[in-house]
Amino acid sequence: MKTLLRFWRSLPIWAHFLAAKIVRSKFRAAVAALIFNKQGQVLLFKHTYRKWQWGIPAGSLEPREQPAEAVLREFYEETGMKIQIERLLTVVSAKEDHHLTIVYLCEIVGGEFKASNEVSEIKFFDLNDLPQMLLAEKDLIRWAASNLQSPANYRISDTRL
Repeated sequence: MKTLLRFWRSLPIWAHFLAAKIVRSKFRAAVAALIFNKQGQVLLFKHTYRKWQWGIPAGSLEPREQPAEAVLREFYEETGMKIQIERLLTVVSAKEDHHLTIVYLCEIVGGEFKASNEVSEIKFFDLNDLPQMLLAEKDLIRWAASNLQSPANYRISDTRL
């Protein structure tokens, strides 16, 4: 499985988009979790299958699954850690394809990180020092941080990685 994921990551980005359009349904829904620590840093996953490996914690909904359940399940499956939802932040419609992402502000509440087939590492990053990643995800992080500047507007994760 790891070899296949490494091969997938080596393909050019246009191949990722083409394969996604062929294999996936015409319209998709996904969920994402944004987690900030006390220093205002954002938690990112190092994905094993992405061209630009670092990105926000996210995943697709299963048939008939509620979005709130999906974000909890995806995070746990990919890390072995439990989160709780603080609140819904936004719903984003992708410009590239027919795709909605339901974005939640979350907090880590338990567990220890265990690498999976999809995520090899997790790390908090300063907003001014984000790694190479999808521009849409960077924009989402910056939008969320600017809208959550006041500590009264959100709770922050006490978990240190």
